[in-house]
Amino acid sequence: MSLHITKEFTKIDKQYIDDELYKFNLKNFPVDLGGRYEEITLFLKDENGNTRGGILAEVCWNWLEIHTFMIDEDMRYSGFGTKLLSELEKMAIKKECDFIKVDTLSFQALGFYEKNGYKVFGSLDNVGRDYKHYYLKKDL
Repeated sequence: MSLHITKEFTKIDKQYIDDELYKFNLKNFPVDLGGRYEEITLFLKDENGNTRGGILAEVCWNWLEIHTFMIDEDMRYSGFGTKLLSELEKMAIKKECDFIKVDTLSFQALGFYEKNGYKVFGSLDNVGRDYKHYYLKKDL
């Protein structure tokens, strides 16, 4: 067998990697958690239908993971972030998640998450040389 490493790929290649890891993981998780994967999205839109913020997340087995959470700068500190997060937490509880996890950088939203009950469980120094990367969790 001759193998080589390449940076070139197709969507089929990427899907193969995702699928094979999923199958491997499925063998090691309890049967009742199998198939529990769902993308969750919430958007904040203005009266003209323009997106002003939102959350991109996913339910994975027994937790919900926030991948991206953004509010337009001129809308921050208006309470909309807390409303979006609260709605997401309600969805996670309804979907029987045990916890939510998220990561943020020191110049982003650490205080926001802490104010909303998230606890730091890890961090990395020297991110972008001057910042920290925080990993947070909230039990539901």
